[in-house]
Amino acid sequence: MKKVVIIGRPNVGKSTLFNRLIGKRRAITDPTPGVTRDPITERWILNGHAVDLTDSGGVKLDLEGFDELVSKKSLSLLDGADAILFMMDCTEVTPEDQMLLKVLRPYTDKIVLVVNKIDDYKREDLIWNYFSYGYQRIVGISSSHGLGIDTLEETLLGMLDLEDELEDVEDLQQEDDRHSIKLAVLGKPNTGKSTLTNLLTGLDLSIVSPIAGTTRDVVKGSFSYKGNEFTILDTAGIRRKAKVEEDVEYYSVNRAIKTIDEADVVLLVVDTIEGLSEQDKKIANLIVRRGKGVVLALNKTDLLKGLPNERQAIEDRVRFQFPILNFAPIRFISAATGDGVAEMLDTALKVNVQLAKRIDTAVLNTALKAWGEAYQPSRGAEGHFKVYYGTQISAQPVKFLFFINRKKDFPQTYVQYLKNCIRRDLGFNDIPIEIDLRERERSESNHKLGQKAKVRPVEEREAVGKPRTTQKPAAGGKAKAKPAAKKVGAKAKAIAVKKARETYKNSKTAAKGAEKKTRGK
Repeated sequence: MKKVVIIGRPNVGKSTLFNRLIGKRRAITDPTPGVTRDPITERWILNGHAVDLTDSGGVKLDLEGFDELVSKKSLSLLDGADAILFMMDCTEVTPEDQMLLKVLRPYTDKIVLVVNKIDDYKREDLIWNYFSYGYQRIVGISSSHGLGIDTLEETLLGMLDLEDELEDVEDLQQEDDRHSIKLAVLGKPNTGKSTLTNLLTGLDLSIVSPIAGTTRDVVKGSFSYKGNEFTILDTAGIRRKAKVEEDVEYYSVNRAIKTIDEADVVLLVVDTIEGLSEQDKKIANLIVRRGKGVVLALNKTDLLKGLPNERQAIEDRVRFQFPILNFAPIRFISAATGDGVAEMLDTALKVNVQLAKRIDTAVLNTALKAWGEAYQPSRGAEGHFKVYYGTQISAQPVKFLFFINRKKDFPQTYVQYLKNCIRRDLGFNDIPIEIDLRERERSESNHKLGQKAKVRPVEEREAVGKPRTTQKPAAGGKAKAKPAAKKVGAKAKAIAVKKARETYKNSKTAAKGAEKKTRGK
């Protein structure tokens, strides 16, 4: 695969061009000079052709602090490059530019001089000044606005002799990603993450320095182990938010946290000598919440004193201080000497297999029945809690769904009991497990009471062969008192007496009349 390297002095726009060409914000960009330190390589699809594009740190003339390491690392990329994008600023030529013009003279045949910051047509004439440096290929661009990018790509296509267009390059890249196990290396600053990355890849990908906070961008590398392809992501050290003052470090920490989502397994590197810190616990919490596999790599074992049971004492202390990762395997390593690294990779492979594992629903419910017989949920205010059945709803991350009778106040101790049983009996003992609870939907005849219950019509009961019965309302529901009898008032009572007297008098008069008629006859 063809390799293209972007090189130049600090703050000339290399990272901005790099992000524009690959189509995503991979490198951190900031007006502060010297933001990029480690080389960052990404796959670039150049007119259907896969190309490795590398963004390098700025080369400086005055070597102070990290500057010497960064400059040497950037210049070391030149020999292996098929094309070099030498970036300069159209507004000024600095002593660093003059120095690079001399250093890059032996590589003239594979250099494209990229004059950046041609942001409007008034600056286009400034490009002619750069032809005096003797380069054949000169392209004016604006990496911020995308001007001149098409011309740059056409120049590279002709220079790299890329004629036959590849098919489905992006599909091939996605296929490679699916078959590669992604390891994210996380931890506090200066715990040995970059040393471990360089050891695994066999390359000096990341700058190693005793000064904390050397790594800023996420450095990606790859290696093979026991027939398995790995992609490793070296991240910036994550410090407490209160200690993060620079904007660049803020972005570095955010990029490091985002790699948790990209990774399959996280190697949480802890300094064995300094021991566990609160920041390590916060990082672990982020890993567990995302359901990622994690291996606790206790680094710098070459500095231990070698006392009897020293490692066991350290492991016991970590387990006591780190209950959130009581399931995570612990491996003692030395990134400087390679001691214990093979065992750590074996463990990472084991964890990755468990993350992809799925359990049949029938097997799970058979086990659930046995767990319930051994230990039942406690009783709540409304009666016993019950777990009816469950199923695994996802892998990577591993999630289970259990159906219960009541979700409110369901005891979390029993949820933890189920997690422990799943790890112990179903082979998920080294990974985080998430359990969701859901109330089972009950039928109307079981859970609807009183007047809300539906009574089947007589015709429906006869249709299914049941005897005809008188339809009665369902029992239960809210009790209702009988309406109180109305009391008769004094006025109404007097009217009733008067009417009774008149009726009696009329009936007596009628009887006398009938008696007279009878005598007359």
